[in-house]
Amino acid sequence: MHPHDPIAAALDHCLSAPTTVPPLDSVDQWWPGWAALAAQPSSPMALALLGGFAADRVGWAFAAGYQSALRTLVPSLPVQALAAFCVTEEGGNRPRDIRTLITPGAGGGFTVSGAKRWTTLGPQGTLLLVTGRLAGAATDERPALKVALVRADQPGVTVVPMPETAFVPEVPHARIQLQDVAIEPSSLLPGDGYDTYVKPFRTLEDIHVTAAVLAYLLREARARGWSADLRERLAATVATLASVASSDHSDPATHVVLAGALHWAAALYREAGALWATTPEDPASRRWLRDAPLFAVAAGARQQRAARAWERLQA
Repeated sequence: MHPHDPIAAALDHCLSAPTTVPPLDSVDQWWPGWAALAAQPSSPMALALLGGFAADRVGWAFAAGYQSALRTLVPSLPVQALAAFCVTEEGGNRPRDIRTLITPGAGGGFTVSGAKRWTTLGPQGTLLLVTGRLAGAATDERPALKVALVRADQPGVTVVPMPETAFVPEVPHARIQLQDVAIEPSSLLPGDGYDTYVKPFRTLEDIHVTAAVLAYLLREARARGWSADLRERLAATVATLASVASSDHSDPATHVVLAGALHWAAALYREAGALWATTPEDPASRRWLRDAPLFAVAAGARQQRAARAWERLQA
C-alpha cells in the first residue's frame, strides 16, 4: 500500500482488488458507497478511480468522476453532500446566456432567482452550485458571474426531473427553479464565477470522468480476461490522467497532454466496444453499447480547447 500517495494506492486497488461488484440500479443505491469512500482521507482523483472501479456500469463511473471533479473545483464541499453544478439555462451555458440573478439582500446576504436545465444529478442533489449574474456588477465584455451554494431543500427551490437520456439513463437530470432563495454571504464562492469555476470545470470533468470510466473498464478487463496488453494501456492512460490532474490547469501544455490522453481513451473505448460486441446477450455489454455515445458529447469543445492551447504555446 501507499499510505502517503492515495492515487498510487487507488491504482494498485484497480490492478489487484477482487473484481466482483454489486449491481446498482439507482442513484439512491449508488450514493452511499461513494459517500463512504469520500469520507476516508483521500484525493479527488483517487476517489474517481475507486468509484469507477466499484461501478457496475458507465453511469456510476461517470457519477463518481463528476463528484470528484466538483471536489477538485471546490475542496470545501461537504463529504455527505451530493453536489450538482447548475450552469446551463434555456439559452445555453455561455456567460451571456446566464440570466439567473444573484442580488444583494438585507443583512449582507443575497437572494438567487432564475432557472436552470440539464443539471446533472439534480433530482437527488442536496447541494446546488448555482451560477448567476451578480446584480449591479458587469464588465464591458461579459456579465460578472458568481457561484452560490444553495441547499436543494431551501424555500424557493423547485427541482423538476427531466426525461431519461438515451445513454446513461441511470444518471438523472433536472430543471431547477429558484425564486428569491436567501443565502448567507459565506454561501457565495470567492472568485469569478466563469473563470474560477465554470471554465475550469470543463477540464476537471474530462479528467476525472475519463479516469473513472477507464478504472471501470480496467476492472471489467480483469474480470473478463481481456488481454494484458489492453489492461496495461488502460492503466497507463489512467496514470497519465492522474498526472494531468495534479498539473496547472491554466497551463496550455496541460491541455495538450490532456488532449493526447483523451485520444488514447477514445481508442480504448473503441477497442473495448469491439470486445463487448462479441457478447451481445450480456447485460453489461448491452449497457456499454447503449452508453458509448456519452464519449462523443462535447467533442467539438475539446478540439477547440486543444487548438487554443497549441495557439498559446506557439504565440
